[in-house]
Amino acid sequence: MLDQYSSHSSDPVADLPAIHPDRRDTLTRILLGMRLDGVEYGRCLLRAPWALRFPAQRDARFHFVASGGAWLRLPGSDWVRLDPGDAVLLPRGSAHELASAPDLPTTDIAALARVPVSEQVYLVRDGAADAGDAPADLLFCGSMRFNLDPLHPLMALMPDLMRAGELALRDPGVPALLDAMEREVALDRIGSCGILARLADVLAASIIRAWVECACGDATGWLAAVHCPQIGKVLAAIHAEPGRDWSVPALAELMGASRSRFAEAFTRTVGESPARYVAKVKMFQARHWIAQEGMRVAVAASRLGYDSEASFSRAFKRVIGQPPSAVRA
Repeated sequence: MLDQYSSHSSDPVADLPAIHPDRRDTLTRILLGMRLDGVEYGRCLLRAPWALRFPAQRDARFHFVASGGAWLRLPGSDWVRLDPGDAVLLPRGSAHELASAPDLPTTDIAALARVPVSEQVYLVRDGAADAGDAPADLLFCGSMRFNLDPLHPLMALMPDLMRAGELALRDPGVPALLDAMEREVALDRIGSCGILARLADVLAASIIRAWVECACGDATGWLAAVHCPQIGKVLAAIHAEPGRDWSVPALAELMGASRSRFAEAFTRTVGESPARYVAKVKMFQARHWIAQEGMRVAVAASRLGYDSEASFSRAFKRVIGQPPSAVRA
C-alpha cells in the first residue's frame, strides 16, 4: 500500500490518490455548520448631513443602502462610497463610520431614537429625518451573530469589509437578493421588516459563500484547503464532529493516504499540523459552548472526549490563552 505514495513530487497534495468528491459538497458541509443569525436590525431614515459612529463589537455588522447613499470608513482607511443597492458585511464587527459625506462630526449609533417594529427590528431616525425638503437616505443596518468563534480559521481569514457588489458578478444569487431587499424597503408593506431581516441573513451568508468560492488561485491556508478535494474532505469531517477522537491515522484513512503523506499534505496546505488544527477546533467549539451557551466546563470536556476536566482545562488554556472559567466570566 505504501508504494502507491512513493512518488518524489514536491507537492504532497498532488501525490494523493485521485479522489474527486464534488467540491461544493465540502463547502456546503462547512458553511452549513457556520450558522449566522440576525441579532437585531434597524430601518434607518436619515437626512443629510448625518454621520454615525459604530463601535467595535463581537457580532458582525451589516449595511444595505435602499435609497440615497452613504460613505463608509474603517479606521486608518479611505472613505468608500455606497450607492443604492449596495450591501456590505463587516464579519468581525470592526469599528467604522457611516456618513452622508466624508469627514463630518459623528454621533454614536446608540444615541439615535429607536422605535420597536417587531421583536428584532427597530425604526431608527435622526432628529432631522422628518424636517426639510431634501430626500432622506434610507438604510437597513443590522447585527448578526456567527456560531463560530472569532478566532476560527475562517473568521480569521475574512477581510474587515466585504462588499456584495464586488461579488455579484460571480454569484448570480447576490443581485437577486439585493433587488428583493430594495423592493421590500421601497414598498414598506406589512411584515416587510421581518422579511428584510431574513433576506439580510441569507444575503450575508451568500456574500461569504461567494468570497470563499472566489478565493482560489492565490489562496492560502484554510481557503486553499477548502478548494483541495482531498484536504477539504478531512476539514469538513473535523468541523462536522469536533468531539470525535481525530487521530492522525484516522484522518489519513479518511483521506485514503499514508500517515506521513497525509500529515505532510495537511501541514503544507492548512499551515499547521493536523493535531494542532484538531485541538484548535475543539477549543473554539468549547469556548462557544461555555461563553455563549453557558455550558458547564465538565460537560464540554466530556463532549469533546477528555477524560478529566483538568486535562481539558490545560488544553483549553494552551490554545485559547486563558482558563475556561475566565471565558465564562
